[in-house]
Amino acid sequence: MPASFADPAVTVLRQRVVLAGGGHAHLAVLADWARHPAGHAERVLVTAAPHTLYSGMVPGWMAGRYTADDMTIDLRPLAQAAGARLIVARVTGLDAGERRLQLSNGESATFDVLSLATGGEQDLVPFAASGERLLPVRPMDAFVQEWPRRLAALVQKSDPRIAVIGAGAAGVELALAVRAALTVRSVAGSIALIAPNAGFMPGHGRKTHSLVQAQLAQAQVTVMDSTATGHAQGVLLADGTVLTADCVILATGSRPPAWLAQSGLACSPDGFALTGATLRSVSHERIFVAGDIAARADRPLPRSGVHAVKAGPVLAHNIRAALAGGPARVYQPSDHSLALLATGQRRAILSWGRNASVGWTEWRLKDWIDRRFIARYKQR
Repeated sequence: MPASFADPAVTVLRQRVVLAGGGHAHLAVLADWARHPAGHAERVLVTAAPHTLYSGMVPGWMAGRYTADDMTIDLRPLAQAAGARLIVARVTGLDAGERRLQLSNGESATFDVLSLATGGEQDLVPFAASGERLLPVRPMDAFVQEWPRRLAALVQKSDPRIAVIGAGAAGVELALAVRAALTVRSVAGSIALIAPNAGFMPGHGRKTHSLVQAQLAQAQVTVMDSTATGHAQGVLLADGTVLTADCVILATGSRPPAWLAQSGLACSPDGFALTGATLRSVSHERIFVAGDIAARADRPLPRSGVHAVKAGPVLAHNIRAALAGGPARVYQPSDHSLALLATGQRRAILSWGRNASVGWTEWRLKDWIDRRFIARYKQR
């Protein structure tokens, strides 16, 4: 009987496996290594920051429901427990054929197996005219560091004006979080959510749309059916209207990093790395890709933190399989994913296919899920 990839009797050469990115998908890999050390492999974690933020709790933090520590996972003790060397640097390039990463610190890192989950970027060029008014959500570390300063400046104004650009769940949650943050400081202000109706809350049913619209109306968030670009006074709407804004929060979708196009990996027409159901690159079998920079070649899959979290255990298994030549698992998510959207108050909107509800019970469920996720990866 052939030995499995987990069989300690299997003799393998010492290989180097590199995790590029410290986000949700790789947390599961690090935890797997901590539980079951991959003693035959050299393990390396390359991450832009020594900690990672759980994005699902950021709106709650803005609304004052959580502290920064509540939503932060320190990667240093987790990497140590996993037996992984930690390199704090951004990935600036990849040569897939040579199996080499280029890093922002000027160094390079070679690998035998690579897992890419560095996250996407936001296209800031169309909003450059907004200048210092612009506050991109990505990178999230920078957003979390900057938001308290912006909030302090907003509450000093008699009628602060905030524009949130984004048609997805992130835009909705951020707009509601801003309202909650202003309300607790007894500041009114004007909040506009700029989102084209044609793309509003993609992947959610009609009932969810209705509940979201009702929550936005209750919070006095004006929803504007439009696209937008930057303007010196705030934003410029598609019809030529200038919307004055003291702060422009950009919550648009992500694009792949520029270096990915030069990496040699097979990519989709819009530039994301193509993978199959095992999360392996369709062009390079020793490279895995997960999270916002990946595109499934076999089926469309929305870029969501939910999928990054759920793909993590499959990724952990398949990295072990790649190191020792064992069978891989597939990641086949269900057609409907549970979504819980924070409303800024101690209420949340639950969305599951055509089903949706809103209330305190939904908030308690979201809070329990989020805190459990953080506790799973915090090293005490």
